[in-house]
Amino acid sequence: MPGIDQSKPFVPLRIAVLTVSDTRALADDKSGATLVERIEKAGHAPAARAIVTDDVERIRAQVKAWIADPAVDVVVSTGGTGFTGRDVTPEAVEPLFEKRMDGFATLFLLVSHAKIGTSAIQTRATAGVAGATYIFCLPGSPGACRDAWDEILVHQLDYRYRPCNFVEIMPRLDEHLRRQKAQGATV
Repeated sequence: MPGIDQSKPFVPLRIAVLTVSDTRALADDKSGATLVERIEKAGHAPAARAIVTDDVERIRAQVKAWIADPAVDVVVSTGGTGFTGRDVTPEAVEPLFEKRMDGFATLFLLVSHAKIGTSAIQTRATAGVAGATYIFCLPGSPGACRDAWDEILVHQLDYRYRPCNFVEIMPRLDEHLRRQKAQGATV
């Protein structure tokens, strides 16, 4: 049965939040605010927050900077995962992945389908790992951010979650680079 193992310590992660939008500013970025609120409520630390326009090079540059930053364990982006001409987040971020996380996209689709029915097919949510940093690209609605966090990420980013979670394997993600993240997590 999945759940929290209370005998294990909580390991707080440092999570950067990126909003991809041509129209949002910090004052009206509801999706980014939703993610930051949930990150803090779960006991993690917001490592950084930024808003960039729907531009492949700007999105990629910000995500690359956070991948290179040892103070960032996880990047969560919101916006730019739809089908319009300006929706380019997957095109910007997926080439950075060392490993894709196809299961995240599938699970997010299942969670979304339960909430919004066949409209869930309109997402191109994606995830992967690069430089020992987990990267999750979510749709731009606060509801999609809530669903992804509450149904998937809050569990997988908790070291105590069983039978397995992303945190416990973080020290081995970059074993070929010998740079350790998620201090306190042990395998």
